[in-house]
Amino acid sequence: RERRVAHGAGQCLEEQRVAMALSQEHHAALFECAPGGERPCVIHAVDVKKIYGAGENQTFALRGATLDVYKGEYLSIMGPSGSGKSTLMNLIGCLDTPTGGSYLLNGQLVQDLDDDALARIRNKEIGFVFQTFNLLPRTNALQQVELPLVYAGLARKERRDKAEKALEHVGLTDRAHHNPNELSGGQQQRVAIARALVTNPSILLADEPTGNLDSQTGEDIMRLFRELNELGNTIVLVTHEEDIAAHAKRIIRIRDGQISDDRPNDSARAEAFSRAKKVALES
Repeated sequence: RERRVAHGAGQCLEEQRVAMALSQEHHAALFECAPGGERPCVIHAVDVKKIYGAGENQTFALRGATLDVYKGEYLSIMGPSGSGKSTLMNLIGCLDTPTGGSYLLNGQLVQDLDDDALARIRNKEIGFVFQTFNLLPRTNALQQVELPLVYAGLARKERRDKAEKALEHVGLTDRAHHNPNELSGGQQQRVAIARALVTNPSILLADEPTGNLDSQTGEDIMRLFRELNELGNTIVLVTHEEDIAAHAKRIIRIRDGQISDDRPNDSARAEAFSRAKKVALES
């Protein structure tokens, strides 16, 4: 009898090992992005669905979105109100998890993660830039940029050095000790961008980043995004403005919870128009 029990326990352990191996193979298969040359795949979403409510009150925010984003890409996500673009942004940013389908961020299956793991991913892998800047009112620019590094547990000197370099990167070294009420709207958004970049994230996720700015300041911010992309940063921009989306090198359109169009974009025209506009305003 003891031999039968031992044999049964061994068989159970073997079945668990086989099941684990099959699960790993399944996850690896899910992470097989469409060909992207030598660039690694950062985002791999397959048939992603998001349903709110239950029964007759169900709302289908996403109805099966499939999307690959490769390291170094610069893309915009567009769509009318209620199209599902904000829901897709929340899923990409790990602010929410899908109801169906699969979403892998750098090979990690997001829906398998608990709240603590999602918080760590948001802190390390994703840099957020919002329309409203989200700066603390009585905190200077340097301290604002340091904040994600405080949560990450970095030592004071290391996070100070990184924050200073991030502010230098966005051209705000001389405003490091200014509070938000001492900065213009464009400078506040630059602080927010520096804060998003300071952890060296896999993705810079920007939600309507020029929505609270005048047109010229908005163009300056878009010029900064282009420079950051040229340095190798992966940027996902969510906007409803055609002229802002035109700065990206790829435009994805969403309608009724599905990706209705996904194509490359010649951003050179938008950049040339932006430069001409700046020259005209300065002359």
